Amino acid sequence: MARLLILLYGVVSYLIGVAGLVAIIVTLAGFMPWGFLLDSPSSATSPIIWNAGLVFLWGLIHTGMARQGFKDVLCKVVPEPAERSTYVLIAGITSVALVGYWQYIPGQVWHVTTPAAVMLLWGLFWFGWVFCLAATFAINHFDLFGLRQVFLNYRQMPKPPLNFVKRAMYRYIRHPIQTGVVIGVWATPSMSMTQLILSFGFTVYIFIGLWYEERDLVESIGQDYVDYKQETGKLFPRLFGR
Repeated sequence: MARLLILLYGVVSYLIGVAGLVAIIVTLAGFMPWGFLLDSPSSATSPIIWNAGLVFLWGLIHTGMARQGFKDVLCKVVPEPAERSTYVLIAGITSVALVGYWQYIPGQVWHVTTPAAVMLLWGLFWFGWVFCLAATFAINHFDLFGLRQVFLNYRQMPKPPLNFVKRAMYRYIRHPIQTGVVIGVWATPSMSMTQLILSFGFTVYIFIGLWYEERDLVESIGQDYVDYKQETGKLFPRLFGR
C-alpha cells in the first residue's frame, strides 16, 4: 500500500508539473490572461517590483531544491523515491502561481505586424517549446519528472544509475532544455512590458542555475564532463570547434 501511494503521488505530481509548464506556455502565447488568479491588482506594491519578486522567488525555489543539500534534507521528510516527484510537484504549483499572480504593466517593447515576420516568430516560439520537450526525452523524460523512481519503487526493482550520454541535441548543446525555454520566452511578435520582466527573469535564472548545475556535474562526472564542456556550447552549438 505504501508503494502504491508513492506511485500515485508521483503520477499526480507529474501531472501538476506538466500543468505548470503548460500554464506558462499558454500564457506567453496569449491563450490565458496574465494574473488569472488575482481578484484585483494590488495597489500597495509597484507591479514591476511585484513581478520581479515573483520571478525571483520562483527561481530561488527551483534552484534551491535542485541542490544536493536540500535533497538530503527533503529525504528525511519524504521517501527517497518520491524526492524528485516532490520537486516536480512544487515546480508545477509555483509555475501556475507565477503567471496566475502576475500583474499587468502598461507599455510595449516591440510589436511586429509584418505577416511573414509574425509567422516566423510564432514558428520560433513553438519550436523552442517543442525542442525543450524533445530534449527531456533525449535523456530520460520519466526520470527527470520523477515517474521512473516511483515506478521502480512500486515494482521493488533496483534503480540503475543513468549513464552520461551525448545523443541527439546533447551532442552539440549541453543544456538544450534551457535553450528551448530561452527561445520560447523571447520569440514573440509582441513583447509587452508585462512579459518582459518574465522573459528577462527566466534568462537570468537559467544562467545562474546552470552555473550551479555545471559545477555539480563536474564534481559528479569528472573529467568526462570537463571535456564535454570544451566540445559543446552551453545553450547553442559551438560554431568554431573546441
